Amino acid sequence: MTEFDPRTTAARPDLAAEALEGVVRAQRYVRPRPMQCVAPAAAIRREPGPGAEQTDQIIFGEAFEVLEQSGDWAWGQARRDGYVGWVEAAALAGPVLAPTHRVAALRTYAFPEPDIKSTPTLLLTQNALVTAEGRDGRFVRIARGGWVVESQLADFLEFETDHVAVAERYLGAPYQWGGRESVGLDCSGLVQQALYACGRACPRDADMQATSLGRAIDASEAGRGDLVFWKDHVGLLVDAERIVHANGWNMAVTIDALAAVTARAGDPVAYRRP
Repeated sequence: MTEFDPRTTAARPDLAAEALEGVVRAQRYVRPRPMQCVAPAAAIRREPGPGAEQTDQIIFGEAFEVLEQSGDWAWGQARRDGYVGWVEAAALAGPVLAPTHRVAALRTYAFPEPDIKSTPTLLLTQNALVTAEGRDGRFVRIARGGWVVESQLADFLEFETDHVAVAERYLGAPYQWGGRESVGLDCSGLVQQALYACGRACPRDADMQATSLGRAIDASEAGRGDLVFWKDHVGLLVDAERIVHANGWNMAVTIDALAAVTARAGDPVAYRRP
């Protein structure tokens, strides 16, 4: 039987998604229950527990297909990037609402009232998906979130055009393994967030991006906007000599000389044009 990547295959020996019946072996198959993230960001963890490894995140408004709930944890698959794991059930709600807007600012607050002096209830990160329910002056009321200043939002189908410029807005954000939020993210999460803001699909991990995102190019062709890969690491070329990347060396998103990163990590293993 064909082997599937467990990171993006909603299957275990005892349980699998209904659509995988006849494709992977499992004791039983269930229909996923669509839920939606109502926390600013929620960890997707390898095991059900707050101390388990975070492998990915879902952010506000993103859908999560629940296959099983065990106590305070739900096991399933993120709809946006396909990652499988455990999410705290308290971070999820149903039904899934169709988004009308996305958060265009790097981060912005939601308030309980259409008043910036009211105490914020949520800190939303870029690319969060929101559903407008009403307006009051310059504020938009979003479902399950409160009031957001409209200038911080963009229409759901309105996108950026320069993914490098998007990535550069994250400069100084701390490195967080498995993170995708503006207050902490990892190397592939930065690439994913930059491309999402430009309306582009993007796989989650660096090795997935190195084999399936865009097309392979030669190092001699590489320039602004192209991706450069090392083993377990990825950065975006700002120009032919510099990259912007979330990295554990500086524990932050930084712009570094390509030569300096190569001196530490060795020669790149791939270049791709997304």
